[in-house]
Amino acid sequence: MIVVDVEASGVSPEKNSLVSVGAVDFANPQNRFYEECRIWGGAHIEDEALAVNGFTREQITDPNKKTDREVVEDFLAWLEKIEEKTIAGHNPSFDRDFLEQTAHRYHLNWPLAHRTLDLHSICYFDMLQTGVKPPLTHGHSALNLDAVLRYVGIPEEPKPHNALTGALVETEAFGRLFYKKPFLEEFLKYPFEKR
Repeated sequence: MIVVDVEASGVSPEKNSLVSVGAVDFANPQNRFYEECRIWGGAHIEDEALAVNGFTREQITDPNKKTDREVVEDFLAWLEKIEEKTIAGHNPSFDRDFLEQTAHRYHLNWPLAHRTLDLHSICYFDMLQTGVKPPLTHGHSALNLDAVLRYVGIPEEPKPHNALTGALVETEAFGRLFYKKPFLEEFLKYPFEKR
C-alpha cells in the first residue's frame, strides 16, 4: 500500500490544484516521495487552504517550480517499482481524487484502482475492538487525524501541514494499528501502549 498525502489550493479537485504530494511505500518505508509544484493556470486559490498548508500565493505560482503535471508524472513513475499500489491515508479519497483529476486534466493514464484504505475506519474498528468509545461530534465520528495520532500515542501533525509529514504520521498510525508497536524509526521514542 502507498500512504499518500497531498496539499492543495482548496478542496475541489476540479477547480483547485495540487501544490505538493507526499507518499510512503508501506512495505518499504524508506522509499518516500515528496515534490512541490505550481498550480495550473486558472486554478482557484482558497486562503483557508493556504492557512492549512502554509504555502503562499507566490510559492504556488512560482514559474520555477515543476508543473502539477510534472509532479503527477514523477509520482506515477515512482509508483512503477512498487508492487502493492493501493492508496491509503486518513481521508484517501481526497488525495486520490486530486491526483487522478490532475492526471485526467493532462490526459495521463491513471493506473490506480478506486479502492483505498482509510485510516479513520481502521482506527474506529480498533477502538471498538479494544472497548474504547469512538469520539462523536454532532452525532458522527470526530476521529480527525490528530485524534487518531493521539490514540496511537504519537504527537499531532505539525502545523502548517506538509504532505510528506502527513504521509509519515499516517504511515506510523497504520503501523501501530496493524502491528501494535512503533513502526517507523522516527517514532520509536514514542512508546505504544497496548490496550
